[in-house]
Amino acid sequence: MVLRSLFRTARSADDAKPASSPAPPTGTGTRTFLADPSLTKISGEWLFDQAHSTIGFAARHAMVTRVRGSFTDFDGWLLLDGERPERSGAGVVVRTATVDTRVAQRDRHLCSADFLDVERYPTINFRSTCIEQVGEDRFRMTGALTVKGRTHPITIDLLYTGLVVDAFGVERIGFDGTAVVNRSQWDLTWNAKLETGGLMVSEKIELEFDISAVRVP
Repeated sequence: MVLRSLFRTARSADDAKPASSPAPPTGTGTRTFLADPSLTKISGEWLFDQAHSTIGFAARHAMVTRVRGSFTDFDGWLLLDGERPERSGAGVVVRTATVDTRVAQRDRHLCSADFLDVERYPTINFRSTCIEQVGEDRFRMTGALTVKGRTHPITIDLLYTGLVVDAFGVERIGFDGTAVVNRSQWDLTWNAKLETGGLMVSEKIELEFDISAVRVP
């Protein structure tokens, strides 16, 4: 299984690094959080449950309304350390051709070379580089986002929504996440001027994540 091998590679890479203490907090208002006993149970390997997760986005259209969309085919993994969250990691692979805004014509335009150019770039990839705990159930994840062959860092604010055992006896964990990016960094630059001034599509894009993941046995 490809994602299982990603777990092994990530864990091997971490184990090969010499142990070090986390960097001291910097900046005004930064807090240090000790290991929360309730978080130790989240440690382990997790796979996104596509049927119960959403990877979405929102953009301003014609400067007056927000258009939302999502991708319907993706894989994701989490390698969590509840005692030392900074040692956790995550990765996501999104199939660009599955973009869905509920309007077929708009979806075809997003798939074209004006935007995602799905024939040349069939996937969007994300890999975390840093995770820090910033609240009792809040985390900040920095990582590398690759779109159309261009890679830039993004920061995702995450809310841990809980760990449960579902009706089928499966352990399930949840996170909500948000990030704001400028699409032009990834050569997503198509636009049209409005007669009244302004642009058809906003440069800033809101990314939205509603993740349910199941524990890997």
